[in-house]
Amino acid sequence: MRNGAKAALVGGVFLGMVGAAGFGVYELVGDVGGGGDGVEAAAAEKPAGPPTRAEAAKAAKAFFAAWSRRDTAEAAQLTDNAVAARTALTDYFEAAHVSHVRVTAEEPVGRTVGYAVEATVSVGEHRGTWKYEGELEVVRGETTGRPLVDWAPEVLHPDLQAGDTLQAGEAEVPPIRLVDRAGQELKRSEHPSLGPLLDKLRDRYGKQAGGEPGVELWIDPESSAPRQTLLTLAEGKPGTVRTTLSAAAQRAAEQAVAGRAEASVVALRPSTGEILAVADHRADGFDASFLGQLAPGSTMKIVSASLLIDKGLTAAEGAAPCPPSATWQSQTFNNLPGLAPNEHATLADSFARSCNTAFVKFADELKVDDLTRQAQEVFGLARDDWRIGVPSFDGRVPASGGPDTAAALIGQGQVQLNPLTLASVTATARTGAFRQPVLVPRELIDGELAQARGLAPGTAAQLRAMMHRTATSGSAAGALAGLGGDIGAKTGSAEVDGQATANSWFTAYRGDLAVAAVAEQGGRGGESAGPIVAAVLRSGA
Repeated sequence: MRNGAKAALVGGVFLGMVGAAGFGVYELVGDVGGGGDGVEAAAAEKPAGPPTRAEAAKAAKAFFAAWSRRDTAEAAQLTDNAVAARTALTDYFEAAHVSHVRVTAEEPVGRTVGYAVEATVSVGEHRGTWKYEGELEVVRGETTGRPLVDWAPEVLHPDLQAGDTLQAGEAEVPPIRLVDRAGQELKRSEHPSLGPLLDKLRDRYGKQAGGEPGVELWIDPESSAPRQTLLTLAEGKPGTVRTTLSAAAQRAAEQAVAGRAEASVVALRPSTGEILAVADHRADGFDASFLGQLAPGSTMKIVSASLLIDKGLTAAEGAAPCPPSATWQSQTFNNLPGLAPNEHATLADSFARSCNTAFVKFADELKVDDLTRQAQEVFGLARDDWRIGVPSFDGRVPASGGPDTAAALIGQGQVQLNPLTLASVTATARTGAFRQPVLVPRELIDGELAQARGLAPGTAAQLRAMMHRTATSGSAAGALAGLGGDIGAKTGSAEVDGQATANSWFTAYRGDLAVAAVAEQGGRGGESAGPIVAAVLRSGA
């Protein structure tokens, strides 16, 4: 669980206890006998060092046996936090209505023990079988030195976090049927990226969607996160929640990110702000598409270029030399390897080739808050006031001084965006108007949508021309090969401390479709994120 293991179905066949050699499992059922602490008393001299593999196996076996026979007191004493463990184990059986549990443990890997749980959940006349997998670690007790289970909420279920509780009974919110803009159902099984989104939409709109609750087992989070259903014992009647999504665009987005590790993408319609697709392919299940907070790299140059034009510092065909390096307040900035300097470059040249130094050179002609105000007042970013229908992060562009003033112009420093906010930036560049993205019909959203003045017509025209050049003959041309018409793009790669490879960013529009993607540790923008965006653009949604 410490490494992000997720709940999964477990096969119905369980093997018996293995011998001393080879890989195997232990089956521990509710009628396991025995008593005491299940672990031999510590030697006169307290053992030191991590538990051995044999010690981990013995400690885990004793814990699983006590858990399986519902002996919460003994199971708790076999952990390094008996008070917290006993409370959680008691709730497991009482609040979650677990009437029987069987644990199957794998042979340890070091001091880590993986296991599978098959439990019976009973609420009145309703029963269900609950299966999942997890893992725990065995440590030495600080005072006795004996091997103990390292207690954490995830020991009981891998999705539990501190403060969360398990509950079973009639659900407070009915299930929902999620449909796209045309009324086509978007099923979790066909669109796995929508799982977290479906939970959030159910939590927010389920009571008004017209359904009837069923009987379920769920995680009740301590935070404001939505409840997570783990098992349905009796189906309720789902209500219908309509979204702005497009089934065709969603399929394309799901398929596009599936082949990339740690990738996210968002597509929206620039003329309305309606979100057409959102997909994440991540090991941790996090919806980075809406909630991610990452430096966007050179895709931020869309905002920076508009600022330089609005300030009269240059124009698309005005001067923006691209030297090999540029220094601002003792920090030296370089371009990507292989980018030849050009002292006679225009802004359009440097934008299309994604020259960092060209933008950094303008830092001394800007005030510390100029980029912040441009992001907020023109593009609607970084004001924490978006209401898209579910929680989202609308960007961070702080007025930070020092070297970060220059770094922000190229999407580094303290600037943070995600695919949703970047797709909105691209949509604003495409139409000249800021339209706050929305995921559900306007009438479902409480409060006013965010507002911004948008781009001056002349600035918008120059941005479109530069983005078109980038898409057809600049750094985005390779990824968008074969896509013609009214098209524009910007690439980006963002360096992150501790990462050997930069994050790959890419955003583009084609007609009335704007798409943005990030692939963490994907390298240059056109290499990983670019093909994701191109695939969604080709869907023609």
